[in-house]
Amino acid sequence: MSDEAHLPTEQARPQTAPRLPHALGDAGRPQGSGGPPRARPQAAVGVAPKPERLRARRDFLAANKGRRAVTDGFILLARDRADGGGVRVGFTVTKKIGNSVVRNRLKRRLRALVSESMPALASPAHDYVLIGREAGLTRDYADLTADLARAVRKVAR
Repeated sequence: MSDEAHLPTEQARPQTAPRLPHALGDAGRPQGSGGPPRARPQAAVGVAPKPERLRARRDFLAANKGRRAVTDGFILLARDRADGGGVRVGFTVTKKIGNSVVRNRLKRRLRALVSESMPALASPAHDYVLIGREAGLTRDYADLTADLARAVRKVAR
């Protein structure tokens, strides 16, 4: 005797009724209560554009052939692209520094440093690569900012 002979041919109905809105509408949020969207500025005024990111290995290798400035918290590599484009910045931290958590913490510090200071310091049409060093984790942020300004001036000569 087969168990299949005793299975119903109709599918079971859902146990709960589907959710339907009330006759007066959904009481969760009144309709039409929000006004028109607020006007937003088209572009930031007086703020330098954020540098693009270097992602391709060939760009990192090309920057390695350029000028170099060594500081306590990082090494700055710079290369003039001479193509009239904008500033591009890349970040790298070797495994000698620590595990991925430590490396990512250092890269976050360097990214914050660059986004805050680099637009005013960098020369146009240049690629910059910051190689994180172990002291960059514990070095005071103001000292890192001063180091970046000094390093950019050094590679610009």
